[in-house]
Amino acid sequence: MSQKTERPVLSGQRIKTRKRDEKEKYDPTGFRDAVISGLEKTEGDLEQISKYLDSAGNKLDYRRYGEVLFDILIAGGLLVPGGSISQDGEKPRTNCCIFTASEDMDAMRSYEQVFIKLMRRYKYLEKMFEEEMKKVLIFIKGFSPSERVKLARMTALWIGNGSVPPTVLLVLNNEHLIKDGIALEFLVELFVTFKEEKGMSSLVQALKRGGLESRLMDFFPPNKRTEEYLKSVFLDKGLTEIVKLHKAQASQEAKRELQQALLDDINDNKSHKEIIGDIKELAQKSNIPEHEIISLIWSTIMSLGEWNKKEELVTDQAVKHLKLYTQLFQAFTSQDRSELSLILKVQEFCYENMNFMKAFQKIILLFYRTEVISEETIFKWYKDAHSAKGKMHFLEQMKKFIEWLQNAEEESESEEED
Repeated sequence: MSQKTERPVLSGQRIKTRKRDEKEKYDPTGFRDAVISGLEKTEGDLEQISKYLDSAGNKLDYRRYGEVLFDILIAGGLLVPGGSISQDGEKPRTNCCIFTASEDMDAMRSYEQVFIKLMRRYKYLEKMFEEEMKKVLIFIKGFSPSERVKLARMTALWIGNGSVPPTVLLVLNNEHLIKDGIALEFLVELFVTFKEEKGMSSLVQALKRGGLESRLMDFFPPNKRTEEYLKSVFLDKGLTEIVKLHKAQASQEAKRELQQALLDDINDNKSHKEIIGDIKELAQKSNIPEHEIISLIWSTIMSLGEWNKKEELVTDQAVKHLKLYTQLFQAFTSQDRSELSLILKVQEFCYENMNFMKAFQKIILLFYRTEVISEETIFKWYKDAHSAKGKMHFLEQMKKFIEWLQNAEEESESEEED
């Protein structure tokens, strides 16, 4: 059995580690202490704070401890889960922060400049700030009511100047923030501040960019999710446009649901009577007017067709297709406005789909013969209620039909006189 001879080793031999392989220990507390020490020397003067933060970035590792830096500037120290401040060390907290500032907007705008200057000087902090805000907003339950007000006002300023996107507000859709009304209270304060600083139209645009316009009700406590309560909350704060935005979004969602229900019913081969019943029930529940329902029905029915690309064939195909659904159209054209809405939808569809340009007159004739639309509404459309889209083409196409209707009307009147 052979034994492996051990190689001799020099006594005192050391393994040398290359400098680039050495990993520096992550020390957020040490970084905090260094930052707080520098901030304390400024005695709370915001101009001096900006100058200090500008120069400190050359010595302190902002790239590694960026979120710690924002913790300090917002809350005064290291935030730990739940929203409290870490008490490690001799000086765990500084008063040179937003949470100890005055609530008035002049003070808030002054602090806004500190953050703008810092991120303008160190651009890489911008992305870190977005992540920081997602974390801080989750912690708001652990902050005092006054701290939440200040944070809401500052967040409004940061969204307004582009420091953070409005999508960060989506993290407030969190059960433990919603059930006690904290998320809603925070948002209302933020909306009021944003409106005062940037105007209502800018606020509405920010909500749309953040994807919040269709989710406002989600931030209300479950036991208060009613249209009446939502309306009272926002109207009480002068946020009328928010109520209008919510109504518009709710209406759009209801229309999508109605359109999907119609498609499902057709695909399930339900009878026209059943389909009409389902649509009327949904429309009543969501308060969708008849003239909007008929537009949805038209769009849905026409989306079901696989249309021939040849103009001379598509007209007959369209008429044949629509004949199958005239009973459905009849049920939702009980008002003159609904009849006119349908004619205008047909006009717009034929204009936007060039193969249908010659089909308009025959479609209207079909609807007239099946009593979907009346001659009075056709006359009204012809005289003054038509759309500008393809106006001259469609008026010319309808000219002989209109003349025929007028002659038929005159003959009818003559017969009545006789």
